[in-house]
Amino acid sequence: MSTTTLTRTPVRRTNRARVENLHARRIGPTLVPDRARVLLRPFHPTTEDIARRIVARVMTLSEEEVARLLQAVLAEFGDRHEQVENFLRKRFHQVRHYLADPREPSPERAALLGSYFTHEYSFEAAALFNPSIVPHFDQSDLPPGSLRFILSLRATGEGHISSIAFRTGIVDADHRISLTEPVPFMMEPERVPNAAYEKNLFARKLQELGMQDDLCQRVLDQFGDSFTFDDLRHALETTRANSDPADAHLDRAARGMMLLAESNYEVRFPRDRRVSQCVIFPSTPSQRNGIEDARFVRFHDDDGSQTYYATYTAYDGKIILPQLLATPDFFDFKFITLNGAGVQNKGMALFPRKIKGRYVMLSRQDDENIFIMSSDNIHFWETRELLLTPGQPWEFMKIGNCGSPIETEAGWLVLSHGVGPMRKYCLGAFLLDLEDPTIVIGRLREPLLAPDATEREGYVPNVVYTCGLLLHERELIIPYAMSDYGTSFARVSLDELLDAMQ
Repeated sequence: MSTTTLTRTPVRRTNRARVENLHARRIGPTLVPDRARVLLRPFHPTTEDIARRIVARVMTLSEEEVARLLQAVLAEFGDRHEQVENFLRKRFHQVRHYLADPREPSPERAALLGSYFTHEYSFEAAALFNPSIVPHFDQSDLPPGSLRFILSLRATGEGHISSIAFRTGIVDADHRISLTEPVPFMMEPERVPNAAYEKNLFARKLQELGMQDDLCQRVLDQFGDSFTFDDLRHALETTRANSDPADAHLDRAARGMMLLAESNYEVRFPRDRRVSQCVIFPSTPSQRNGIEDARFVRFHDDDGSQTYYATYTAYDGKIILPQLLATPDFFDFKFITLNGAGVQNKGMALFPRKIKGRYVMLSRQDDENIFIMSSDNIHFWETRELLLTPGQPWEFMKIGNCGSPIETEAGWLVLSHGVGPMRKYCLGAFLLDLEDPTIVIGRLREPLLAPDATEREGYVPNVVYTCGLLLHERELIIPYAMSDYGTSFARVSLDELLDAMQ
């Protein structure tokens, strides 16, 4: 990639008369939060002493009382979830250490105990917004001219915790959108047990975190080219046994290595489930308050393989971290930590293929301008280059990308957002050179989409926003969020948009 900076970039000015008449056309349908879509989630009492007292009270019940209470629970919740009793028994085994009696309780009592440590969570009760869209991996049995897609959504529930939800749909030959009716039973994935790690990659991530020292090297030296989570735990125990027990550095190193391993993990949904049943809920310390604004892209690698990647923001309540998600099929997912000086702030978006042998990413490290980065390794991003600054009054506060670029014959088309007076968010667009995307070759002067009177009310008023768009038969399909509450769709002709930026 070129080292050209924005100050030397030739930007083609658009025809203002054409731009003022170019607006995305709203086509629907609209998605709003559905409070009835619920997950079974672990419930944690505020203290362990309270948990022990809850268990002790349940243990005083007779088997007849246990059977009656359990049947009442199953009657009330059994038609809202699949295999409720199995979930409750599994939950019991997670809290079994609170049981003072070493004897195994009856299966019915175990399930009842599990119910006291389980609750329903309405994962999209507050908002269903910031959508991303990619072609579905299955394009079979479609009418001519139609395309099946997967829509990812930021779903926000109690405690303002954000997860990733999915819907599927079809755009037909006339560019009409139909969404597949979701099935009622929602589920989270199972974590893949004892996942494997590449030693060299793990060591480099430790180095980026400032943790690659002699002690960590002693641990890694016990492995071959790869190792599992259990291997790491065993190696740390061995190293600890052969080290000074008073060495505080050992504890810090062990915690750091385990945290890195726990942050790079795999999850799996059963393949007999529909994509719209799947919900990815935060499960690591860095995500505890949310997985936010996933920007999915179908990435084409040099060897012809395809992987769906998503950049997202992990939020622990205080710190935001850009991270990466990878899946071949929306059933198996890998969570990947990103490292390097360039991994800062929100809004990273990966290009759908390498350019001149390097991965390329849009970013916004300073919360104001759009930057561009390249790397020979998708895990590591070091240097950034200024690409675009706010140029028009409707974006004077800040600008950012709205998802991965779309490759066209004219250049890389990027949807953007700009923030103007009264913190109003609008969508815009710009065009980058195909061979050297550090060069901006076109840009809209006026918004492509702005919140109208029906969209401006919401959790965050006066906002339209998206995390991706889809190109279908020379038409751009734009799913967009309305004021951080619901989601709808718009479309615009690719040719008209490109003409507006000439």
